[in-house]
Amino acid sequence: MKQIHVWSDYVCPFCLIADELIERVIADRDDVEVVHHAYELRPHPTPTLRPEDPYLPDIWTRAVYPMARRHRVPMTLPSISPQPYTAMAFRGAQYAAAHGAAHAYHRRVMTAFFQENRDIGDRDTLAGIATDVGLDRVGYLNALDDDAYANRHQVALAESAAMEITVVPTIVIGRRRIEGVATEGVIARALDGDAAEGAA
Repeated sequence: MKQIHVWSDYVCPFCLIADELIERVIADRDDVEVVHHAYELRPHPTPTLRPEDPYLPDIWTRAVYPMARRHRVPMTLPSISPQPYTAMAFRGAQYAAAHGAAHAYHRRVMTAFFQENRDIGDRDTLAGIATDVGLDRVGYLNALDDDAYANRHQVALAESAAMEITVVPTIVIGRRRIEGVATEGVIARALDGDAAEGAA
């Protein structure tokens, strides 16, 4: 089984675009697993961004919307202000991983924020997202307060730091490391190259 490792944050619009492109590449391949890794762009107490301030509308107009249109990924600048911290959602991701729903949960959190304008820093919203992918609501909510899952998230952040991740998305396929959004062709060639190296 080949693996695509992706470092991302749930409030990074480029990460959703990267996810969509990866999904298209692997749609007809049952020999590829996507492994998601946590990276917090603005960990607490660093202030998060506000959509009514100039930066977000500007970067979305100049970069996000053009790239999203080019790759046919529907998305809208969320109106939640300030933008949510993502540590709680990442703790929930650890619970999802423990119950075999890591990939589905990751995808659902991303689409809830960027395509449905839902507040992924809100416990009830996250619990609804968890149930969307088949997780137990009560178990999920309990996990958000469980130090064990918080500790797993901290370990994941430490692993990201050890990998010197500073840009999201960062995609690693075999020996190939790609910082930023990779096109479908680049992802496919990296997978094919990784398979060729494995067969050598």
